[in-house]
Amino acid sequence: MARQCLTIILAAGKGTRMKSPLPKVLHKVAGLPMVGHVVACAQQVGSDRLAIVTGHGADQVAEALSSNDIQAEYFVQTEQLGTGDAVNAARPAIDAGADDVLVMFGDTPLVEPETLSTARQQLADGADIVVVGFRTSEPHGYGRLVEEGDQLKAIVEEKEASIEQKAITFCNGGLMAFNGKHLPAILDQIDNNNNKGEYYLTDAVEIANNMNLKVQAIETPMASILGVNTRVELAAVEAIWQDRARKRHMLAGVAMIAPETVFFHHDTTIGENVSLEPNIFFGPGVHIADNAKIRAYSHLEGAKIGVGAEIGPFARLRPGAQLGASSKVGNFCEVKNAEIAEGSKINHLSYIGDAIIGSGANIGAGTITCNYDGYNKFKTAIGANAFIGSNSALVAPVSIGDNAYVASGSVITNDIPDEAVGFGRARQETKLGLATKLRARFKAIKEAAKKG
Repeated sequence: MARQCLTIILAAGKGTRMKSPLPKVLHKVAGLPMVGHVVACAQQVGSDRLAIVTGHGADQVAEALSSNDIQAEYFVQTEQLGTGDAVNAARPAIDAGADDVLVMFGDTPLVEPETLSTARQQLADGADIVVVGFRTSEPHGYGRLVEEGDQLKAIVEEKEASIEQKAITFCNGGLMAFNGKHLPAILDQIDNNNNKGEYYLTDAVEIANNMNLKVQAIETPMASILGVNTRVELAAVEAIWQDRARKRHMLAGVAMIAPETVFFHHDTTIGENVSLEPNIFFGPGVHIADNAKIRAYSHLEGAKIGVGAEIGPFARLRPGAQLGASSKVGNFCEVKNAEIAEGSKINHLSYIGDAIIGSGANIGAGTITCNYDGYNKFKTAIGANAFIGSNSALVAPVSIGDNAYVASGSVITNDIPDEAVGFGRARQETKLGLATKLRARFKAIKEAAKKG
């Protein structure tokens, strides 16, 4: 029978050093609140229940998670009295029973599922507490993990450590896993007899040893348990997350010649043999199919890009942009809420919004779909193999038929049938010698202005 798992996520911190009214755990990494990363990790390792302990901004945290369809129990830590007190705030969830109880922090978004899976396996193999630690050549300031053989005897804080203990480079990462059967009794024994008058979850290690329980430590890279308290630390965590994402995509077959300049959203999906040139930014909801090419200095969000499509350079795809196979959106083009069918091309300097473009169409430079009248949005439909001449304005709602032409420089306000040509411009007139007269007039106006 599978072991039942409860994950308690501590998310009550005010985040004073973030200098923001937003609860700390809602600050984003790769577009997802930090606590969302933690929840995702817990879900990946098979957590059956989630208990979120909140404090400052409790309603905001609950709303942010529920808006992402995350099912959880919420508990409020009314006073900031330490990690032991925070875990005890979720006591009803603990008392409901679970084989494994994981304790995580809402401001440590880089934790990897492999770490938690290892901790759960240790519990399955007989450990009663598993503490996640890391090794560093500069352990000053961290709690030291004191081991005897494979038994973790204590977590000793820097200020209380002996000279010998300060030499230990195996440090406490904060994350802990408990045998749910023993956790209530352990929590009952944690007291606040310390300088700060707080309840420390780390005391559970000594308590468990006194109960003759098996306590073990496992190792994870230091980067995986980095917490965030300032915007400087938030940026550092973002950089690590992005580096991981770049490596993951490249190993999956994505080509990047300057990966350090490409920035992903947490939900970006990319097929095989996709090419990403330098300086590309992905917002939420971007899906790229195989063999597509995204050229330099492009910004994409809410877009679906078909097999072999080409984007950019200097292109912007906004939500609702759907590009078919082998289509192209070129330099200085913007596409929003538009379906671009297979093989169609919008090569340069165009805005296409609220539109449907058939296969094989060609949209000339400077074309605009005039979709907004200040109050409402309207649709433009362009048929298969249509040709829209440069510098044309298509005033929606309007339809251009299959194989139709729009003459360059036209303002189109009426539908154009299949196979027809639409002209929407005044006939040119040439007035000989008028340029000389205009220059003289303009010069006189300028001279008069100087004298005045």
